[in-house]
Amino acid sequence: MDSPVAKSKTRPITLLAASLLIIIVAVIVVSKEMDTVRAFILGSGWVGVVVSVLIYALLGISPIPSEPVTVLISTIYGPFQATLVAGVGNLLAAVVEYYIGIGIGDVASFEKQRARLPFGLGRFPVDSPIFLIAVRSLPGYGPKFISVLAGIYRVPMYRYLWTAAIPTLVGAAIFAYGGFGLISMQPK
Repeated sequence: MDSPVAKSKTRPITLLAASLLIIIVAVIVVSKEMDTVRAFILGSGWVGVVVSVLIYALLGISPIPSEPVTVLISTIYGPFQATLVAGVGNLLAAVVEYYIGIGIGDVASFEKQRARLPFGLGRFPVDSPIFLIAVRSLPGYGPKFISVLAGIYRVPMYRYLWTAAIPTLVGAAIFAYGGFGLISMQPK
């Protein structure tokens, strides 16, 4: 028979695994049905904006990049509105990833293990604004990595949010305006 302590340690892991499985299935369904998603967003008014933001949140916690969605949204709403939608959606995804990091840190008892990490990894300047912005600006998995790491290190939420907002909005603008420009150049 499991002790109450063992059950309390396995419950967060089970909850996290079940949540991630549901999210991965939802992301796969959305990515395979992009034409249907586009038609829904286009015909739904403000509900389409909310759905767009939620799609970013789902994609943000999956390995699937959100940049193609930004280009799609820019063809629906235009580059300025797409920048806002992508910025808010990716910031929401960053907050979710941050809380995943907190969960990982709790499960792994990170604070107790931090000093014993090899190569001085426990002394990363994760709470430094320059470090947070620089790593989030790296292409690929930089934003996901720093979001989870900031949660593990328990960076104060205010600092995390403003340092996440800067590169997130700049990146959203680059893809929204760039994608809109490329699509506008195509012959009709």
